[in-house]
Amino acid sequence: MATLVLITSFSLYLYIRFTSNLQIQNNLQQQADFLLKDRNKIESKLLKNKELLKKSFDIDAKIKKAPFMQYRPKFFRTIKKNNRYYLQGFFPYNFESQEYLILTKDITNNIKFENKLYKAIIFINLISLIVIIFYAFFLSKMLIRPIRYFSSNIAKMNEKKLGKLNLKSIPEEFIPLERSINQLITKIENFIYYKKDLFIGAAHELKTPLAVMKTKSQVTLIKKDKSVKSLTKAIEQNIKSINNLNSIIESILAFGRAEGAQFEEPKEIDIIRYINNICDEFEIIAVKEEKFIIKKLSPKTLTIKIQHMLIRHILQNLLQNAVKFSPKMSKIEIVSFLFKENLIVRVKDNGPGLPENFDLFAPFKRGKDSTGTGLGLFLAKSSADSLGAKLKLTNRKNRNGSIATLILPIQKS
Repeated sequence: MATLVLITSFSLYLYIRFTSNLQIQNNLQQQADFLLKDRNKIESKLLKNKELLKKSFDIDAKIKKAPFMQYRPKFFRTIKKNNRYYLQGFFPYNFESQEYLILTKDITNNIKFENKLYKAIIFINLISLIVIIFYAFFLSKMLIRPIRYFSSNIAKMNEKKLGKLNLKSIPEEFIPLERSINQLITKIENFIYYKKDLFIGAAHELKTPLAVMKTKSQVTLIKKDKSVKSLTKAIEQNIKSINNLNSIIESILAFGRAEGAQFEEPKEIDIIRYINNICDEFEIIAVKEEKFIIKKLSPKTLTIKIQHMLIRHILQNLLQNAVKFSPKMSKIEIVSFLFKENLIVRVKDNGPGLPENFDLFAPFKRGKDSTGTGLGLFLAKSSADSLGAKLKLTNRKNRNGSIATLILPIQKS
């Protein structure tokens, strides 16, 4: 900024000086043109108009040789004499005698004005430089304060003590940064919270089939009847327990992939088209089971920047449950619409509905008729939280079935 002020100031000074000198040169040129119109009478003109030129324009005119240089077209020079400055214009008069019409103008006042202007510019630049230094000092101090606030608050955080930063305590310019940090803190909180629940639930779920396998194996060893049929039955039951273990492990791996997706770089996509494509994938599955997916998507297009894999995790689980629990020949509705600054997506099914007083989003929680691992809705909720979205499950009124509602904040690209 200081450099810009210096360049601008001195550019202005040079421009004023140049235009001032050019104006004086043009004035001398006009007087020379007037005097040289009639070269034969120029000497009489000089005698007649010399006093007029001196009084009116402060110009001294004379015809004289210039022996100190070769004869050449007109030119100007500035000389100093007795502490005064003069601008001389040399205009060719007689080539044979090497004579010039020399017009001399006192420009002492112009030079003094230029010197004063130069000093004023230097003074103003010094003042500006001091102001800029103080401004930069206070500005840097003002900018460092929010950074120190971020640093001190983040340094105090640990796995057991996480909390969002206060938006009211920082300048407005830093609010987007703080929102991004708060969003990251929310993702970390979700990861820690769900990780603990998942580990506890996984330990419990893995313990049960292992205990069954151990008990069955011990009973088989104790039995006196160790026929092929008895051993085959024990092995089959162990295989069934192993399959349950595999399902649980696959679900845990799916959770890991979903957690990794929340740290992917958001990309611009047409979210309506993306939802429509996912619905088309499940429509094939639904038709095989004699069920129908009805799409009512609005608006027609909506381009937003989002982590699309998290949206896929959510919709896949919701549609999978809707197709799984809806009876044959029933309709599954997918509805989307804009409300304020949110995109609302609803999945309506005609299944048995949701059990009351039951946390369906907890890991490994399953309904009576469910044969899954109980991690599907847990993964969907985790993905929604990572997007800053809300996921709600409610029963339909006056009829069987449930409604899954995704409230997704949108940031248009």
